[in-house]
Amino acid sequence: MALDLRLLRTLLSKRTDEIEKSVAGTGYLTRTVIGVGTFLLDNEGDVDLLTAKQRVIFEKFLEPLLDLPPADRPAKSDHGGPSGRLRQQ
Repeated sequence: MALDLRLLRTLLSKRTDEIEKSVAGTGYLTRTVIGVGTFLLDNEGDVDLLTAKQRVIFEKFLEPLLDLPPADRPAKSDHGGPSGRLRQQ
């Protein structure tokens, strides 16, 4: 499976609130999920390098968030506009 590394980087840096919501009440820590994502970024998205436990975390939390179509991703109001770019002042 080929991962969109740009999308993964965005998920880990700008959409951490979605990760927090997905792990809420599961016993997993947000930082654990982010750690698995960071490992994937460091290894060019090679899912085959994940341990069994890391793969479970990837499949349970990261993969569903990466598979969301853009229209289903929560919009953030703090980015300044519909394009997601900050407004210049």
